[in-house]
Amino acid sequence: MKSLKFLLISLVIIAVVIFAGSPYYAAYQLKNAYDTHDGATLTHHIDFEQLQPNIQNQLTSKFANTLQQYPLVAQLGGEALTEAADEFIHASVTKAVTEENIRSLINTQGQANQATKELAAAWAIASNKVDLQRLIQDIIVQRGDINAVLKNQMQQIMSAQSTELESHVQSGEDSAKLELSYCGINCFTLSGQVKGYPLTLQMQREGLIGWKIINVVLP
Repeated sequence: MKSLKFLLISLVIIAVVIFAGSPYYAAYQLKNAYDTHDGATLTHHIDFEQLQPNIQNQLTSKFANTLQQYPLVAQLGGEALTEAADEFIHASVTKAVTEENIRSLINTQGQANQATKELAAAWAIASNKVDLQRLIQDIIVQRGDINAVLKNQMQQIMSAQSTELESHVQSGEDSAKLELSYCGINCFTLSGQVKGYPLTLQMQREGLIGWKIINVVLP
């Protein structure tokens, strides 16, 4: 009887350890896949159906907050500016946050392609990295052609971001050790630096011991 009780207690303890320790093992798998440039394994741990809208919502919210700081730009551009920016953000996320593109980035050690450069430009303009004087001039010169205004600004920002991305790939450091923590029973975060960029990955439990990345908290 004592042996059976001991066995049951041992099984419960093992189950709890596996349940609680599963995200740490998932984090190990992710780190190992990144270090060995194994894009297929890394993307297997991503829920793209949740990741895409989560990143898109971050960028559109950032852009809305940025625009509030410049009432003149908001007045000159009107709703058309917000709609055009949101469309660009949606398109850039849709093209860049895909299994194929992320696998390629991991396999090529972070070499940015066009889709990634466009996403970086979307992040830059959403995060207030804009040439405000140029933006106002374009709105006036283009006489309300917001698509042309945004195109000019995006080309300028994309050029600057391409240089910055290449610089980070060449000299940016990765965290030797990630910061790991639970954010809920079914929520877990991994924080660190990737090529010098501070990033936080949010994972969600899938089943009992499976985990998938559902969000990347952008700096």
